[in-house]
Amino acid sequence: MNIKRAKQEIKNTVKAYLAQDENGQYKIDSIRQRPILLIGPPGIGKTAIMEQVARECKIGLAAYTMTHHTRQSAMGLPFIEKKVFDGKEYSVTSYTMSEIIASVNEIMENTGLRQGILFIDEINCVSETLLPIMLQFLQAKTFGNAKVPSGWIIVAAGNPAEYNHSVRDFDVVTLDRVKYIEVEPDYSIWKEYAIKQGVHRSILSYLDARQEHFYQIETTVDGKRFVTARGWEDLSTFLKAYEELGIEADIGVIEQYIRQPDIAMDYANYLSLYYKYEKAYSVTDILEGKAADSMYKRAENAPFDERVSIVSLMLGSLNARFKQYYYENKCTEEVFHILKKFQQNQSLDFGELAKEYRADYIEKKRGHLLENEEIYVKLNVLELLSKYDELLKAQSEKSHDEKFQLLTKEFAKLSEKLEKTAFDISKNLENSFDFAEKVFLMGPEMVLFVTELAAGFYSLAFIQENDCERFYQYNKSMLRDSAREKLLQEIES
Repeated sequence: MNIKRAKQEIKNTVKAYLAQDENGQYKIDSIRQRPILLIGPPGIGKTAIMEQVARECKIGLAAYTMTHHTRQSAMGLPFIEKKVFDGKEYSVTSYTMSEIIASVNEIMENTGLRQGILFIDEINCVSETLLPIMLQFLQAKTFGNAKVPSGWIIVAAGNPAEYNHSVRDFDVVTLDRVKYIEVEPDYSIWKEYAIKQGVHRSILSYLDARQEHFYQIETTVDGKRFVTARGWEDLSTFLKAYEELGIEADIGVIEQYIRQPDIAMDYANYLSLYYKYEKAYSVTDILEGKAADSMYKRAENAPFDERVSIVSLMLGSLNARFKQYYYENKCTEEVFHILKKFQQNQSLDFGELAKEYRADYIEKKRGHLLENEEIYVKLNVLELLSKYDELLKAQSEKSHDEKFQLLTKEFAKLSEKLEKTAFDISKNLENSFDFAEKVFLMGPEMVLFVTELAAGFYSLAFIQENDCERFYQYNKSMLRDSAREKLLQEIES
């Protein structure tokens, strides 16, 4: 299955394992809560989805890579303990608490999260001395003398043998005690994630045309050659940093992340052209409706790869604006709910509301329950709440209703700013369609433009809220044409 389906399967399992009856007992007894064993090639996002599942289910996460551990750190250190059996005292070997189990307890103490996921990566690549401990862990949910705390679900991950010569096979006894999930690379699923994460547009447009270059691992006489989803995402982050510094990445940089020489060179050539087109076409002018006639002429006569790059540049700029609007909108919504809470409770002090919001933010951040974008939203909300609180302190003699009226005026300014942002972006989108209609007509570039708008999380969220008649017209037309083409193919076959 693909990584998206695997994530949903894990989420569903977490919900099922943590479901409780009216007496507070787990509906699936601990002994029947099979550990999840996630097997898939390296770099496709196994660790990333565990972080996402933990955040979305609002539970803790303790993650360990077992190849970094020894028998002692996993099992605990031995010590001699005195025990009495049948009236006689004996010296018995015992073990200190495993470092891994200790970390689970620390997370519970530090965050207050009593339930969570214990994620063990590369579980089938451990040393020979550690393998029996891993088998015991999967079968009995213990490390040495220490048991995994109740409410903590075990998820283990590993690579298939063809990707790692260190892989050790698990016996049937162990495999019969786990929920086995096998995942494979899938570009279309990764692309959904990549668009939301803001992966560099040059990478997405390159992989759209060369999907076979998304994921490859092979062994040659010259050694391992590979390119993975992780490699593309890390390269994207580095490219953005270089761009902010005004440095252009060349093949020497790209091959540090894309370890397949032919693909690295091919993408390096594509990126060079992408930057060339970025300089030749002022995307800001296109979005502002100020594109020069010379730009239209060049685009109309450009080769297909260049025209596709123009689409990619337009989408990149639009998506940055869609994303910014999305989080400004989230910020406005959170402020609205806080003000509503203040309005409904006459005895409530606004400063206390602000403190309550800050405390909730700190608790969630400490529990790693917030994504970077959510942190951005909450920090902006905190800044606004602080500003509002200072405003009300200066008007301490006013009644609750008068204070609320002051806040309403401040909120109106925030709403007007958001409306102006939405208006400006809508205009940018309309100007983009103007350019695309004149240059691409109903060609494949227009299909790509509309398809990408429909596939993007932030673009679709913006369009659904603010409308765009031409998007719906083109999207409907393309769906109709796609259905007609499918029907003709079926008739021919």
